[in-house]
Amino acid sequence: MSSKTSKDTSRAPARAAEIVREYGPFAGADSIAGVTHDGQRVWAATGARLIAFDPGSGEPARTLDCACDAGTAFDGRYLYQIAEARIDKIDPATGDVVASIPAPGQGSDSGLAWAEGSLWVGQCRDRKIHQIDPATGAVRRTIESNRFVTGVTWVDGELWHGTWEGDESELRRIDPDSGAVLERLEMPNGTGVSGLESDGADLFYCGGGQSGKVRAVRRPKGHKS
Repeated sequence: MSSKTSKDTSRAPARAAEIVREYGPFAGADSIAGVTHDGQRVWAATGARLIAFDPGSGEPARTLDCACDAGTAFDGRYLYQIAEARIDKIDPATGDVVASIPAPGQGSDSGLAWAEGSLWVGQCRDRKIHQIDPATGAVRRTIESNRFVTGVTWVDGELWHGTWEGDESELRRIDPDSGAVLERLEMPNGTGVSGLESDGADLFYCGGGQSGKVRAVRRPKGHKS
């Protein structure tokens, strides 16, 4: 396992995040703990239920009763859900948990993403992102951050993570090899990010913590470094 660190973000360009839409709050859901996108619907983890909603209409389409207190991911067939000290693999058609692996943070895990045949797990207060084996939970490598990690996503070969400390939150694009921060999208003051997922195209979906909302943020283009 390798560990890479970047502590200097002074040269990382920043711009205001463009929030294009808000969803929720949803009935019976007081907070959002993780988000993912299955190609059609957005899934939001709300503690005891996963809620899938149509991003066009904003209307809930499905709910699954399951423990879901942190990040959520989708591999093209299965959902993966952090539940305390484990990660459950869930069949979205039935809601059945088909497998579970230990979470690397043993309860301190936050964001979750699927990419390149691996799960990528954020560790909020440890300020790390782990690439892990989805079958065993074994850590393949670790990227260190200098901010809390509250959500993780990959899109077009770019690694982004959310951060939220106090009243300040950002979406950050980082170099997946060095961990260097390449770009920052600053959310409005007091707007938290408790989960992060790309739709594979022009939008990021961000969990809004205790607001109970999911926010769609426009993904900037033409920023390759």
